[in-house]
Amino acid sequence: MHTPDHHSVPTPLPAQDLPGLPSTAEAELFDSIIIGGGPAGLSAALALGRSLRRTLIIDAGHPRNRFASHMHTVLGHEGLPPQELLARGRSEAAQYGALFHQGSVREVQESTHSSGPRNLVVGLDGGPQLFARTVIAATGVADQLPGIPGLAQRWGKSVLHCPYCHGWEVRGQRLAVLATGPLALHQAELLRQWSDRLTFFSAAAEPLDEAVAGRLASRGVEIEASPVTEVIGEDERVSSVVLQDGRQLPVDAIFTAGRLIPHDRYLKGLGLEREETAVGSFIKTDSAGRTSHDRIWAPGNISVPMANVPMAISAGTMAGAMANMTMVAEDFDLAQSDSAA
Repeated sequence: MHTPDHHSVPTPLPAQDLPGLPSTAEAELFDSIIIGGGPAGLSAALALGRSLRRTLIIDAGHPRNRFASHMHTVLGHEGLPPQELLARGRSEAAQYGALFHQGSVREVQESTHSSGPRNLVVGLDGGPQLFARTVIAATGVADQLPGIPGLAQRWGKSVLHCPYCHGWEVRGQRLAVLATGPLALHQAELLRQWSDRLTFFSAAAEPLDEAVAGRLASRGVEIEASPVTEVIGEDERVSSVVLQDGRQLPVDAIFTAGRLIPHDRYLKGLGLEREETAVGSFIKTDSAGRTSHDRIWAPGNISVPMANVPMAISAGTMAGAMANMTMVAEDFDLAQSDSAA
């Protein structure tokens, strides 16, 4: 298996875009620490900043969609490069006082202080511990692809996963769906909308039910049960695939779905509730993105694996607003308690 998050070609965001930790950070209590500076995290930061909240964004600089050159089906930003959206988002969040740090988080845990309001401790990898009233975990997922030679190096270019993101650009071409499990049947049906030249490499979904095979064949989808052993092409472009039985078939683009690995290891010690889905185990959240911990939200792909960029933006905005509302209520509770005392 190959995880594109560890691919060596795309580079992290420039260090100057994600400055060092403020010198006062260890001594202060942030209203919110946002872990992850993608669309969900930046949207949360914007909502919190406009609510006059002291916010820190910790980002490793490896967004999931950095392998793609352009975003699509993002209203108002159609065709915009993903890095451009992040640059705009960082600039907008900074206008409202958000601080940035390039790095990763080792763990999040409860504060051991017994007096005063409950806070969270955010431990940085190779760095200090920081304190926050709320935490928004927006670190997304990694795509772990089958270990087929030539597949991972073309991820985001001609090896794709979302037809709504990339289907228009390859419409009418020789498309293929490479099954990684039974869920690929849905992808095979979906891709038929973009091309009538579609091959379904079904090895990982076999044995196919006769009725399912007939359904795909009814719309002209070719089914190839022999496993794919290699992807061939010039640079980032696919030209053909080699099958285990020795045949070589021409293909212009491959759609596949890798195993999704949520970046949530730093939350393990909190015992958050999880939800088992068809694509893996993910942190369970409510409709506002709140986890089973009343001070932690997890918007975007870290909890909703199929969320695209607009959905992540919406979830981040909601998480930021709800984190602010939680602190608003707490501020009144504490003021009322002090007044009564």
